[in-house]
Amino acid sequence: MKAIVYSKYGSPDVLRCEEIEKPTAGDDEVLLKVYAASANPLDWHLMKGKPYIARILFGLGEPKVRRPGRDVAGQVEAVGSSVTRFKPGDEVFGTCLGAFAEYACTVPSKLAIKPANVTFEQAASAPIAALTALQGLRDTGQIRPGQKILINGAAGGVGTFAVQIAKSFGAEVTGVCNTRNVEMVRSLGADRVIDYTKENFTEQRKKYDLIYDCVLNHSLSALRQVLNRPGVYVMVGGPNPSRSMGGLLAHWVTALVVSPFVSQNLKFFMAKSNSEDLTIIGELIATGKVRPVIDRCYRLNEVPEAMRYLGTGHARGKLVITLV
Repeated sequence: MKAIVYSKYGSPDVLRCEEIEKPTAGDDEVLLKVYAASANPLDWHLMKGKPYIARILFGLGEPKVRRPGRDVAGQVEAVGSSVTRFKPGDEVFGTCLGAFAEYACTVPSKLAIKPANVTFEQAASAPIAALTALQGLRDTGQIRPGQKILINGAAGGVGTFAVQIAKSFGAEVTGVCNTRNVEMVRSLGADRVIDYTKENFTEQRKKYDLIYDCVLNHSLSALRQVLNRPGVYVMVGGPNPSRSMGGLLAHWVTALVVSPFVSQNLKFFMAKSNSEDLTIIGELIATGKVRPVIDRCYRLNEVPEAMRYLGTGHARGKLVITLV
């Protein structure tokens, strides 16, 4: 089968489309024929091997995991002997290792049935970004109807889902983005859109009950000035690839140190894939409450080009890889 592989850290030039052996499902695994996948900042950072401290987990001199891609949508090709939730022919979406390939294996707990009226491209765009938005707002942010929510980075992969999911909870949503994305963010349901090239939301008088930050480009002291007491500030994992990881890590560490001493709650989290939340996301898309924003689609051999564009930090919504 064809798959994207890499054997060393570096730029998108290290990614190669090669013929490799087709995987087989273990006893507790599902083998998928991949119809679509999508690129995430996580894929970029693993490819680059940055921040360097992460190489303790992912390989010091060279990557341990050599097949990129996490978001996946496709059809079940085969199931292991202990798998009962899915059967061959089921159309599913979720997360796996090595999604940039014609076939990939994963465990049932990281998959959900794809609604019939949701395309494979839409389904593949959703898992990590939409899980991050849903869990960050619902579980970490404890969002409630009527709250005033600000989403910093509202035009990105996570941000576009966050705007719509926050609205589905009945919140009043303010989105922050650049000039070219103002109308798009407004079309997603944002009650108010701030163009950060013209206004700095931390210098305005309006305050928020929850700030959901996908960008981390303001100091904590500035953010606290526009956060109600009590209020919640949620820092989202998987930052923009164009930003310095050193600066972002400093931001996270500062928040963890400072949060016990302020009245507002400063929280950082990483999304976890599970069937229950994937099913919720599928239903939100199927019912039209959430519309995945797909900037561009690429073929499998164009993954290096997709990753290069992702690295600019200017992608609007998600970048999808199509295989059928």
